[in-house]
Amino acid sequence: MLNKFKAAERLERTESDDAADMPVGVARPRRGGLIHRLAPQRLTSRIVLLNLLGLIILVAGILYFNQFRQGLIDARVQSLTTQAHIISAAVAGSATIDTGSIVIDPDSLDVPSEDGSSDASQLNALDFPINPETAGPILKRLLTNTTVRARIIDNDGNMVVDSRFLFGRSDIVQSDVPPIDAGKEPILVRWWNRASNWLFAYDYPPMGEYGLDNGKSFPEVAAALSGASVSLVRLNESRQIVVLVSVPVQRYRAVLGALVLSTTGGEIDDVLRAERHVVLLTFGFVALVTMLLSVFLAGTIAEPIRRLSAAAEQVRRGISRRVEIPDFGSRRDEIGHLSGAIRDMTNALYNRIDAIEAFAADVSHELKNPLTSLRSAVETLAFVKTDEQRARLIEIVKHDVKRLDRLITDISDASRLDAELARSEPGPVDMMKLLSAIVSLANETRKDDQAAIDFEVARLPNGIDTQQGYTVIGHESRLGQVVRNLVDNARSFTTPGTRLSVRIRRVGPDVEFRVDDCGPGIRPDNLERIFDRFYTDRPDGSFGSNSGLGLSISKQIVEAHRGRIWAENRHGKIDANGERPVQGARFLVRIPAVGDDRAPAHKP
Repeated sequence: MLNKFKAAERLERTESDDAADMPVGVARPRRGGLIHRLAPQRLTSRIVLLNLLGLIILVAGILYFNQFRQGLIDARVQSLTTQAHIISAAVAGSATIDTGSIVIDPDSLDVPSEDGSSDASQLNALDFPINPETAGPILKRLLTNTTVRARIIDNDGNMVVDSRFLFGRSDIVQSDVPPIDAGKEPILVRWWNRASNWLFAYDYPPMGEYGLDNGKSFPEVAAALSGASVSLVRLNESRQIVVLVSVPVQRYRAVLGALVLSTTGGEIDDVLRAERHVVLLTFGFVALVTMLLSVFLAGTIAEPIRRLSAAAEQVRRGISRRVEIPDFGSRRDEIGHLSGAIRDMTNALYNRIDAIEAFAADVSHELKNPLTSLRSAVETLAFVKTDEQRARLIEIVKHDVKRLDRLITDISDASRLDAELARSEPGPVDMMKLLSAIVSLANETRKDDQAAIDFEVARLPNGIDTQQGYTVIGHESRLGQVVRNLVDNARSFTTPGTRLSVRIRRVGPDVEFRVDDCGPGIRPDNLERIFDRFYTDRPDGSFGSNSGLGLSISKQIVEAHRGRIWAENRHGKIDANGERPVQGARFLVRIPAVGDDRAPAHKP
């Protein structure tokens, strides 16, 4: 069963390694829907596509919801309505009254009759025929240099005059220009016209063809014959917009017929098509500029990310050499911050690797010494002849076993320190209470040959809260371990009959505590080395009593709290030789207080 589990674990690790070993730039298999599969894989393509997509949506909205077409139609309706009223008045003035032998004076039409009614009200019973020979020239003069088509329809629905066919010297002249044959247009133009007609199709009803005697079948003509003016929008056979305006032709309130004005097919469509061309040309220019700017923007984003990704991949693969991460620190944007973060992370990773290698080498070296001594003692034990020699070897074995146990314990504690500090949540720690508790416990449990400890609390500066003046953000158990290590270390160097001193005070934004002993002090060249792992410099007779990890662990804990620890010698007054004798060693620790930006983050 164990072998199966190990085989499955190796298979899983192999699959994950194979996935991780894929080279940079090779797309990994994607999982997702159709959008994920069709999406571009390069960041540059995505930026260009998204920018163009937004521009396309904007242009499509402008073309689809554009109000220019309706405004153009309304303006044309108003213009045609004004023209229609002018033309209808001119045509009505040219109409004659056919009364046989009766002669009617138009000036007397508005005179009331004997029964009180106006003679004008009787005009509806009279016949005011519209003479095509007089109406035609009027239409021709009024519609010169225009594309408007006019039709006059009498009360019976018969076509009287059509401006498309006007009389001139007994000849019929057709004024419309025949349309261009669509089959002779270039194929690209035909495709564009078809696409444009499909995209911008109109929903207006189709326009019927006026005949010679079917005028009353059209609603606009019927409305005009009843005395109303109407306007309509229709589509001709070519699906082109035609605006129609129908007004009554009346004289003295008598409706003589209907005048229908209509625009030429394609007149409004040409204007709309020209507007679309301008919009599309503008879109093409803006799209080109957008693509260039997108490529430039993507180059400033995608290229640095690609280089950072390639460097990160080299870091993962590089075993025997250090890889230099590209430095974009000159950029003050997110790319610059990312570059700095990756460089710091890589340096921290290399430093951690070096520390692990150095730690493994130190552990191996430190474990070999007691093991070698232990092996020599065990091998020699078989050859001793006296009980005194045997007891001495056994004592050496016990000493080496204790030393191994102490080393393994300290090594285990040091190896778990980083993980514990990273997992646990820091909180507020009152360093004055912590130091007071540790000093009291050390005094109560001290042995006769150990020095007593004095504890002193300095007065807080003005303006600092007395409740939180000595409070820091950190891990109480680990900070207590630092204090105990420093106290134990000072006791090991203090001569009997002397006392230790522990003092806490506030130094600017930091909480500082120090431990003073009355020992021989520290050699100047060892003030930094004493914080190295497994380094010991102790009096004779104490070899093997310490692992050399206490101060190293203390420094690691203090730096994890963004603080600083250092050692210095205490000097006395100047003696007769002009020198200041060393009176002992002093270890100082400063940790940012609550409220300082350097303090570790704490989530309440």
